Amino acid sequence: MAAGTTSGYIQHHLQNLTFGRLQNGDWGFAHSAEQAKEMGFWAFHVDTLGWSVALGLLFLLVFRMAARKVTSGQPGALQNFVEVLVEFVDTSVKDTFHGRNPLIAPLALTIFVWIFLMNAIDLIPVDWLPHLAAKLSGNEHIAFRAVPTTDPNATLGMSLSVFALILFYGIKVKGIKGFLGELTLHPFSSKNLGVQILLIPVNFLLEFVTLIAKPISLALRLFGNMYAGELVFILIAVMFSAGMLWLSALGVALQWAWAVFHILIITLQAFIFMMLTIVYLSMVHEDCH
Repeated sequence: MAAGTTSGYIQHHLQNLTFGRLQNGDWGFAHSAEQAKEMGFWAFHVDTLGWSVALGLLFLLVFRMAARKVTSGQPGALQNFVEVLVEFVDTSVKDTFHGRNPLIAPLALTIFVWIFLMNAIDLIPVDWLPHLAAKLSGNEHIAFRAVPTTDPNATLGMSLSVFALILFYGIKVKGIKGFLGELTLHPFSSKNLGVQILLIPVNFLLEFVTLIAKPISLALRLFGNMYAGELVFILIAVMFSAGMLWLSALGVALQWAWAVFHILIITLQAFIFMMLTIVYLSMVHEDCH
């Protein structure tokens, strides 16, 4: 158990492998949470970035394999799985998105599968991947978090990408005047020009808060649910270090039960992120009047 204590074990499992500028001016890996904090904004969470890229490439590889082997005859298991998934996402887009944009369906599919894969890493026992990283690096105290969506930097990065699309299509569809009009002339309006001008600051404050809340809520919802799930797995793992057979047996039962329930959580969180993205992009494709 890291640092010989339960708190040390938990803190070790909640610390990212961080690379950044050290206090002496050199670049390297942080050896403690305090050192990682001192690196500041330009530090990189190598484990988060590595798993995000690897799982994204896995998604592309699997779907490319399915596309290359597609047949109009008797399809294989992989083709059946991909077709069901694509049809599910396509139906969700058709039911929710009321504009015309060929980007939305591929984007929704990518979001759903990619986030699901990142969430699913949480089902791997909490000690396996950190121990593997320790053996490969030769450093038994190395920090390594395997679930990218438990890192707010990752979830916020994805939500800001969606936010950039919201701004882009909001201006493209409505024009700069229409986009600014939605921020300043709603929800309160008046036929009197003077009153309308006076209401602009109030409208802008309300609409701006609503606009900014979209990426923040996207990021924090996904992060909060996955972080809580990871923490529960870590707390259950602590039970195995107690040295009592009955407590270890209870830990096995709890871990199995939480893993089964967590399958629903990881799927639901990927679906919610996808659906909210579709809804937000559908809203900005609606012409303002």
